[in-house]
Amino acid sequence: MKTLKLIAAGIIFIAVSATSQAQVSVNVNIGTPPAWGPAGYTNIDYYYIPDVQSYYDIRNSQFIYFGNGKWIRSRHLPHHYRNYDLYSGYKVVLNDYHGRTPYIYYKDHKAKYYKGYKGKPQQTIGYRNNDKHVVYKQKDKKDKHYDKHNSKHNNSHRGKGNDDKRR
Repeated sequence: MKTLKLIAAGIIFIAVSATSQAQVSVNVNIGTPPAWGPAGYTNIDYYYIPDVQSYYDIRNSQFIYFGNGKWIRSRHLPHHYRNYDLYSGYKVVLNDYHGRTPYIYYKDHKAKYYKGYKGKPQQTIGYRNNDKHVVYKQKDKKDKHYDKHNSKHNNSHRGKGNDDKRR
């Protein structure tokens, strides 16, 4: 009888341990937002980019856009938007959708977030410097993003023969 109680307790302990591990592994695998993504958001999977009528899948680092009669996933924007500035363009954070096909709401997104749509002002995770993308991750909320219009900061790192590459 004592042996049966020990076996039952062991089985319950193993079952509880396995359940706890499964929950942890599901929450650990989260994609990294791009440097041009809006700062201050967690647990999101997609942005909608109104100016290019495309989505960005954060987990898979892919754009999703409609072309040739179907939705296409690609690491790059369509050719006619390759020069689009993702840093200055507005990104709608889709914080209420976590599936695999955000484009099922495309008609709603396109109507609500038209080309040229600007919502609340956004800061990006990284910033631009003289048309070259330079990425600096925030260490904490007190860190300030570089402002390319701040000439004192802009000129303080330049010297003769220096092409302003900072690491």
